Amino acid sequence: MLRMAMDPILLLLFLPAILLAITVHEYSHGRMALAMGDRTALVHGRLTLNPLAHLDPLGTLMIALVMFGWAKPVPINPYNFSDFRRGLLYVSLAGPFSNFALALVSLFLMGILGGAGLVNDFLLIFSQLNTALGVFNLLPVPPLDGSKVLIALLPPSMARTYRQVEPYAPLVLILILLTPLRGILGIILELVYSTMIVLVNILI
Repeated sequence: MLRMAMDPILLLLFLPAILLAITVHEYSHGRMALAMGDRTALVHGRLTLNPLAHLDPLGTLMIALVMFGWAKPVPINPYNFSDFRRGLLYVSLAGPFSNFALALVSLFLMGILGGAGLVNDFLLIFSQLNTALGVFNLLPVPPLDGSKVLIALLPPSMARTYRQVEPYAPLVLILILLTPLRGILGIILELVYSTMIVLVNILI
């Protein structure tokens, strides 16, 4: 997935693709938070699809330099949710699920339009990128969305114990990305992506 080598055209397609992907991801968190009773993202002007509102300076620089970066997290106050645990769960899942939805739409458009060209290349990159973002963000490692999903599902006592791993989260992420564990993550990515292709082919 995302085997772009040094093709300058594909690299240029990658930049708008990741900006759109992370913008929709953060917007989805804010929109779901609003639906669950928290207006924090709206008050801070983050309930928008304008990429400029979600860009993190360092994260954006990393995207431009090494094609790996991050957006500025949408501010959320879970204590405003009508149901704390359910709100935290839904808001945390909203971002990754929005990426999976974008990947499915991209694959569907590829199947409908067919052929090659820049549009097909963009849709391919966009589908693979969103799949990768969705899977990566569901890892149960702070501060990724998967950690908040796990906190919402665990009994309170176990959730408090789990929060104690937060200081070691950067080390855990490094181990995942720089050790053979990355290969396992790659297998999961390929499995999820292949499953979505099968689903789209059934629909088409």
